[in-house]
Amino acid sequence: MRFGVVTFPGSNCDDDVAYALERVLGFEVVRLWHDETELSGLGPEDCIVLPGGFSYGDYLRAGAIARFARIMGPIRNFVKAGGTLIGICNGFQILCEAGLLPGALLPNHHQRFICKPVYLRVSNPDTPFTRAAPLDRPLVIPIAHAEGRYYCPPDVLNTMRARGQILLQYCDEDSQCTPQANPNGSVEHIAGIANASFNVFGLMPHPERACEALLGSTDGIYLFQSLVTQRTYSTSQANQ
Repeated sequence: MRFGVVTFPGSNCDDDVAYALERVLGFEVVRLWHDETELSGLGPEDCIVLPGGFSYGDYLRAGAIARFARIMGPIRNFVKAGGTLIGICNGFQILCEAGLLPGALLPNHHQRFICKPVYLRVSNPDTPFTRAAPLDRPLVIPIAHAEGRYYCPPDVLNTMRARGQILLQYCDEDSQCTPQANPNGSVEHIAGIANASFNVFGLMPHPERACEALLGSTDGIYLFQSLVTQRTYSTSQANQ
């Protein structure tokens, strides 16, 4: 598996993602520019990452302009062909704006930028994005955002819940989802979701910032390694 890392004007975590994937985890990384119309040979067996930052300066709202970038056309086709796509922070916002994931990311409930490590409960461990994660404790991965409050209508939330599309939830150190553990007011404490086909994953926490012990946590590695870990993955929930 190769990883494509997209750079938009205003991206500031693209180098971090490329470093974590290539230098720490040993994957081959292909750098992609927002104005490209091809994916440099990346196929359905590979993964593309939309990194964090402030694409196009977050004008209008976060992710609203990036959805129209030329590279998003090939990325849509890549997803339709079964390729894996991950959006981290601003990348998650772009995926929602582009309609590749349901819902929207709204300003944090306290109207302030927040940057700190958080606890994350793996709500569905039986997916291509979470199957390598430990099941006996929450993950510790940092967040850094001002517009991370996930929202979707109740009917969409109920469908996602039934299908197992809620993958990560903010929690405390005992894996309990409490109001105090929710840093931004996200509905149902949501920190990360997948699409119905489980080949698109959006999350607000930054796993690339938790891949070396020097950074305080290596739990981000589990999310990347999940893509190449052979654990039985069932799509039964997605077909309900």
